[in-house]
Amino acid sequence: MTMEIYTTITGEIPNGGVSPVLYEIQRSRFLAYAVHAESEDEVRAWLQTVKKEHYEARHVPYAMILGERADRQRSSDDGEPGGTAGSPVLEAIKARGITNAAVAIVRYFGGIKLGAGGLIRAYAHAAGLGLDAAAKVRMTPLQTMYVQIDYDLLTPVERYIRTEGLLTEEAAYADKVTLPILVSTSTAEMHRDALTNLTAGRAQYRLGEKKYVAVPLT
Repeated sequence: MTMEIYTTITGEIPNGGVSPVLYEIQRSRFLAYAVHAESEDEVRAWLQTVKKEHYEARHVPYAMILGERADRQRSSDDGEPGGTAGSPVLEAIKARGITNAAVAIVRYFGGIKLGAGGLIRAYAHAAGLGLDAAAKVRMTPLQTMYVQIDYDLLTPVERYIRTEGLLTEEAAYADKVTLPILVSTSTAEMHRDALTNLTAGRAQYRLGEKKYVAVPLT
């Protein structure tokens, strides 16, 4: 199966005692929670924790998008009028191109009815605030290319790695140095040729596993 690039959030909002993102309108309070998740079981367990903390809240709608291709999508209005809560939250996640994430909105009713349109806008806005506050990464499929060189070649090879902005893993030092370099499948041959020229053909190569690497989004 082809590994796809996708964007997700890291960790959880809130985290470490930080308050959830608050949106208030017409005295109703909307608290946005977001979490990285890769299965529905994870999301359900997380939702129970949120609901237990806010047992007095009337509604806790939520939505989730899971899978590398964002092909598993669920939402719930949790007692709000149909289509006014879960769907707007789901659309907020989709609009940001995020997957493997869930968002729950805790609503404390302020005594003033917002109407269907008002609820849709409020839930969408609250979800957006929560997602925008979360740190995001681009999960990028990369392949490990092990480059084995003599010690006298270490400085120029490390300079090449820095210049090209390549990601690396921990090097192994023995009779020779083995540098694990993370490259995309499409550029592996190019980097191998460049390093072959740089080392006058003295470098040896071995391709390793493909895996996802989290690249922070700024």
